[in-house]
Formats: sequence, structure tokens, C-alpha cells
Amino acid sequence: MEIRKAEEKDIREIMRLLVQVNDIHAEGRPDIFIKGLTKYDDEGLRRIISNPLTPVFVAMEDNGVMAGYCFCIAEDHSGYVNLRPIKTLYIDDLCVDQETRGKHVGQRIFKFVMDFAKKNGFYNLTLNVWSCNPGAKAFYEAMGMKEMKTVMEKTLE
Repeated sequence: MEIRKAEEKDIREIMRLLVQVNDIHAEGRPDIFIKGLTKYDDEGLRRIISNPLTPVFVAMEDNGVMAGYCFCIAEDHSGYVNLRPIKTLYIDDLCVDQETRGKHVGQRIFKFVMDFAKKNGFYNLTLNVWSCNPGAKAFYEAMGMKEMKTVMEKTLE
């Protein structure tokens, strides 16, 4: 398996996995997510992939099938008066193909992203995880992540 930066040729496979991750969220929060859709279109993915501040990494099987991906966003906190001038690599989305889950693909992607962040001078990795996805939370905790803050909501129906 090869893990590398995404290229335009990967858009179709990324879109396939974006549906999978969206559907997991739609099952847990159908009031927010719409099953069968994705949060990006092809053009949006092209912009993200070509932007050095939004690196996307893909895990490719030897047969050319994408086993997973990780969308990241580089955040620079040096412009804030009350924050230390650190760089954070925010993991916007990490997905492992449902066909390859349980084979440590997520661990390999996460470690690759962590190494990328270390080599590029980032202070930390951050992410959000939906409370309706306890498996994802357990995975990130197993990768050494700790709770940093809590987002709360009250729906106004």
C-alpha cells in the first residue's frame, strides 16, 4: 500500500469514499446530513487538492483501489493576540473504505499524516469527531489523541 498526496486523477475514488463517510454521519444525524451526497463536488476537490494549505493524502492498494484518505487544513495561529504563534494541522476528514476496515489502514494513514505534520513544523494535530460515531472517537483515542474541547448544541425544533 502506498500513501501519498492526492492528485486530480484520484477525484473519482475520493468521491466514492466521501459518500461512505457522509452516509455514516447521515445514519447518526439524519437531521443534519443527507444520505447519498458528498460535501464536495469535483471542482471543489480540484481546488482543495491543488492548495498547499489543504493537503489531502490517499492510501492506494496495489491494484489501484483507494483504501482511504485524509483531508487536512493547515492553520496558523500567529495572527491572534491571545494565542501562541503555533501551526496546527487540522484533520478535516479521515475515511477508510468500508471494504478494508479492520486492516489497520486508518492507523497507517494517521501515522503518515502525523509524520507529515512533524516534518513540516506543526505543533499539533486536531480534529472534530461526531458523538454519533463512537468507533471513530475510540480510534482517535487509540492513536493518542485527547479531548481538547467540547462542542454543544440545542436543536430548536
